[in-house]
Amino acid sequence: MRILDRYLLRMFVKSFVVSFFSLTGLYIVIDCFGNLDEFIKNGERAGGLLQVVTDYYAVRSLAFFDRVSPLLALLGSIFTVTLMQRYNEMTALLAAGISVPRIVSPLIAAVICISILTTGNREFVIPTLRDKLAHTPQDLWGEHGRPLRPRYDNATGILLQGKRTFSAEQRIEQPKFRLPPRHASFGKQLVAESAEYRTRTGDRPGGYLLSGVTQPLEIHAIPSLSEGGRPIVLTQADTQWLQPDECFVASEVDFEQLSADRHWRKFASTYELISGLQNPSLDHGANVRVTIHARFVQPFLDISLIFIGLPLVLAKNGRNLFLGVALCMGVMISRDLLVLCCHSLGNSYLISPAFAAWCPLIVTIPVAIFLSEGLRR
Repeated sequence: MRILDRYLLRMFVKSFVVSFFSLTGLYIVIDCFGNLDEFIKNGERAGGLLQVVTDYYAVRSLAFFDRVSPLLALLGSIFTVTLMQRYNEMTALLAAGISVPRIVSPLIAAVICISILTTGNREFVIPTLRDKLAHTPQDLWGEHGRPLRPRYDNATGILLQGKRTFSAEQRIEQPKFRLPPRHASFGKQLVAESAEYRTRTGDRPGGYLLSGVTQPLEIHAIPSLSEGGRPIVLTQADTQWLQPDECFVASEVDFEQLSADRHWRKFASTYELISGLQNPSLDHGANVRVTIHARFVQPFLDISLIFIGLPLVLAKNGRNLFLGVALCMGVMISRDLLVLCCHSLGNSYLISPAFAAWCPLIVTIPVAIFLSEGLRR
């Protein structure tokens, strides 16, 4: 690596790091003061206010990095080029016979590395922290109930619903599982005091253990229900590990997918999203399909920004940092509006989910090629 490359990368990294910590600090200060009462209450339980705030925002900083890294990468590149032009370093390099493509190539490589790092964070780090990211300052430990949005298990035809969910215990309060007409032997619904999610273990399927069943009456005397050799509802009549007032509803809809559908989709890895589409119990709409395609498009869309932003700064011979920031924000806002518009059309089935995700890249690439003409000379 030559002296020029090290110099440019050092300027880029400095701009990127300072911008990230500045924006992250601003986000933490604003959000923390808005939830300070909740943090103080929880601090008395978890070893102090500082410990609670640190734990809460440490994981959210990673999610914040995923959202702002494309902006910061473009901002760092524009800052570097603007400062070089401001102090006539660009003029000196051009006079020495060094071409523009050679000058900006380290910045392009740095943006590509940032895009790869962001993708790794999105696919491998954030999914492991999904449960913590779903918690709010009012419910840091998942002990407060959240309203349950009813969801169909398409494989069994059962509508899973209840009053509230408790993520710490993976429990549903007052579950009311509505049964399809073909399962009339159990009546219209299963009503119980609570339901706990149990993962698949050995020969036992995954699903929900209902305790304190009040409807139907005397459920222990009703034989278990199966369909096509697959267990649907298990009772004590032929299942030894159940109590008289218990039943087990087999389901491939796990507790996280049931209780935190929006957060699950937002923070799941691409592999998990694709596996969800292949799950016969789930019926994901167009929004999940758009999200999956968008995950593949996102790195290329982020990299293309530098081929739009840098030529604009170089074309104007920009020496003003504020002008550079304005150009950066203009490029990002235009890109985000295009993505939002296309994704909205895809989520509404007005266009296909695949085209909705790839359309921003189809529009952006010709613009980047046209504007980056000066970078190739």
